[in-house]
Amino acid sequence: MIRVFRFVLLVLFLCVVALLSAVITMHFAIHGAEVSVPDFRGLTLADAMRRAASLDLNLSVDNRFYSAEMPEGRVLTQSPASGTVVRREWHVRVTQSLGPQRVAIPNIIGQPERAATIDIRRAGFDLRNVAHMPWPGATPGNVIAQNPAPDAEGIEQPSMSLLIAEAGLGTPDGIVMPDLTGQPVASATAAISHAGLKLAPTLDIPATIPPVSTGNASQSPPTPTLPGTIINQTPPPGHRVDASVPVQLTVAR
Repeated sequence: MIRVFRFVLLVLFLCVVALLSAVITMHFAIHGAEVSVPDFRGLTLADAMRRAASLDLNLSVDNRFYSAEMPEGRVLTQSPASGTVVRREWHVRVTQSLGPQRVAIPNIIGQPERAATIDIRRAGFDLRNVAHMPWPGATPGNVIAQNPAPDAEGIEQPSMSLLIAEAGLGTPDGIVMPDLTGQPVASATAAISHAGLKLAPTLDIPATIPPVSTGNASQSPPTPTLPGTIINQTPPPGHRVDASVPVQLTVAR
C-alpha cells in the first residue's frame, strides 16, 4: 500500500510539474508575440517604417494633412497610440504631414462641374464630396459653392468639396435629399432654403480629427471633421422630402 501511495503521489507531482511547464510556456509564447507600439510622431516616413519593421509591425500611411507645426514628410498622428501593447504583425496606420499650406484655394464657383474638377486637380487637390441641389437662377451643372472657400488659409486636408446646381431633383411631391456631408454650412442652408424646404435648428459638435484607425485593416479610413462643415443630416441622403419635413444639419464647430 505504501508503494502504491508513493507511486500515486509521484504521478500527481509529475502532472503538476507538466501543467506548470505548459502554463509557463504558453505565457512566454503569448507575451513573446506581443510588442509595445513606439511613438512614430515626428519621425520621417522612412524612419518610421524601419522602426516598425524592426518590431514586426506593419505600417501604412492612411492620410495626409497640412500642419504648421510638423515639418513636411513626418508622421503627424498614429493609431494605435504609442505604448499600446499589440500582437506582432499588427497594422499601424499613420497620417503624414504636408507641412504648412502653401497652395492657394482656387475660385471655381460658377464653373461647370467638369471644368471645376480639372482645376481642382491642377491645383493639387483631391475631389472629396460632390452634392447636387436645386438652385433657382443658377445654370444646372455649375458650381454654386465650394469648401474650402476661395483663398482660404489654415486648411487641414488637400481636398475640396463641391455643391452643384441641379434642375432635375425636384418632383411634384418634393426633392430627393442629396448628400451634404462635407459641404459648408452656409451653402448647404442656402441650398435647402432655395429648394423650398424648412430648415430645423442646427446641431453643433466640436470639430476634431479622429484617430486614423483602431488597427483593423478592414475598417475604412476616417474622415476629418473640419469647422463649419456638415457632418450629418436628417433626413438622410436619398430620401424624398417635401416642404412639410424640416431638414436638420449637424455642423462641426
